[in-house]
Amino acid sequence: MPTLIDNTRPPMPPNSKGKAQARAAVSAAARAKGRGDARGGLYKPREPIYPKLVHGRWRTIKWALLIATLAIYYVTPWIRWARPGDLPRQAVLVDFTGRRFYFFDIQLWPQEVYIFTGLMIMGALALFLVTALFGRLWCGYTCPQTVWTDLYIVVERLFEGDRNARMRLDGQPLSLDKAWRKSGKHLTWLAIAFGTGGAWIFYFHDAPTLIRTFWTGQAPLTAYVSCALLTATTYGFAGWMREQVCTYMCPWPRIQGAMLDEHSLQVTYLRDRGEPRGAHKKNRDWAGRGDCIDCKQCVVVCPMGIDIRDGSQLECINCGLCVDACDEILGKLGRPIGLIAYDTDAAVARRARGQAAVYKPVRARTLYYALALVLVSGLTLWGLLARPKVDLHVIRDRNPIFVRMHDGAVRDGYTLKISNRTFFDQRFVIAFDGVAGVRLGRPGGAADPGVVLAPADQVVSVRVFVTAPADAALAASTPVRFVIASGAARAEAKTVFLSGAENPQ
Repeated sequence: MPTLIDNTRPPMPPNSKGKAQARAAVSAAARAKGRGDARGGLYKPREPIYPKLVHGRWRTIKWALLIATLAIYYVTPWIRWARPGDLPRQAVLVDFTGRRFYFFDIQLWPQEVYIFTGLMIMGALALFLVTALFGRLWCGYTCPQTVWTDLYIVVERLFEGDRNARMRLDGQPLSLDKAWRKSGKHLTWLAIAFGTGGAWIFYFHDAPTLIRTFWTGQAPLTAYVSCALLTATTYGFAGWMREQVCTYMCPWPRIQGAMLDEHSLQVTYLRDRGEPRGAHKKNRDWAGRGDCIDCKQCVVVCPMGIDIRDGSQLECINCGLCVDACDEILGKLGRPIGLIAYDTDAAVARRARGQAAVYKPVRARTLYYALALVLVSGLTLWGLLARPKVDLHVIRDRNPIFVRMHDGAVRDGYTLKISNRTFFDQRFVIAFDGVAGVRLGRPGGAADPGVVLAPADQVVSVRVFVTAPADAALAASTPVRFVIASGAARAEAKTVFLSGAENPQ
């Protein structure tokens, strides 16, 4: 029988020196297991981050953008917009049932997916350009993960206090005070998460109607599933995972490296001014030392838990809170602010050489991104403005392909698909061009077979018979076209008229 080998600890050597080495190896393995390396796990256990509240210019800008972005998200589905007939009154609506997208006075149909494609490319190029110019501005100020995490931290401070109070509370044993604070925080988090999921589903259904049917169990199943998913992800990402989403889950920190260069603005520690760092006593001369007093305020306010003084890092979201924290300390010390600031690597290098810093927003990559953005934006706008208000498709009958009448006349059948993409009803006149002397007819003997009413924002199917006289000079297949017109709106579609003069295809 083979011998089982225990690989959980190294073998014990016979000599005393080997025993000491073995004990050290076992201790190292135990420490590694606690750290969560390959023997004890894939990742190091998360160390909670307690960002401290800071005041300053960049924090004020973040507050303003947080309020603005959340207001846009929560309020937009409730904006009403007058449209004729039975069309939705919601200003912004993705109507999967009606297969339409409404954005105020703009309405898009499924076949106009190229507009959405252009908008997505425009968004990507704009993000590339902003990143090349200003670094990870999106991540620090308007990314949904950042916005909702900031909101959750506000709630956390409301119930548990600022950094030191939260750390003390987490270190205390369970008590009534701790229980109500933790419970209140998580219940508020869940309420915000539920409101987030609820606001999302309002973009896909009429909001006033859905808010009534949702609580009575009459809403579509997709509404409940979508709301539950958004509630769970918002609560988990913004409440529990926070910086881990940005560090491990989001691909943008890795992609943005290709957008940055030495001229991109990023949150930067001015090492040439701050070093050598160290504690500073009041009324002591600043000669021979840097402006950094190693107070670590830039670290304790960072929502990512990093030290910006270590240089550019993947985890940094360029939120600028460390700038505010450092400026506050420098102001108290009477030193010039800006030890941590939005700066470029090229500017830092030039100052180190005793040269004046120069910011170059216009450079090869920013020109490429800007030109591409202008080109795609122009094409998308042209496609939006030039898209037809009326569209016509013709489907010719396949069985039978034509009918020979008793008097020798030939009749072909067609189905006309008329798309009225306007917000008002239109009466279209149908014309047939390509064969002389034809008569238009409709099933059931319509009073005026050449006129059809198309309701607003609808597709109308019209079956039309085209009868050519017996004496018409017809080939087996004659190219023809249908034309519809209603005032200035006009559309046409090409097809063929089959007569049976030869073997038709």
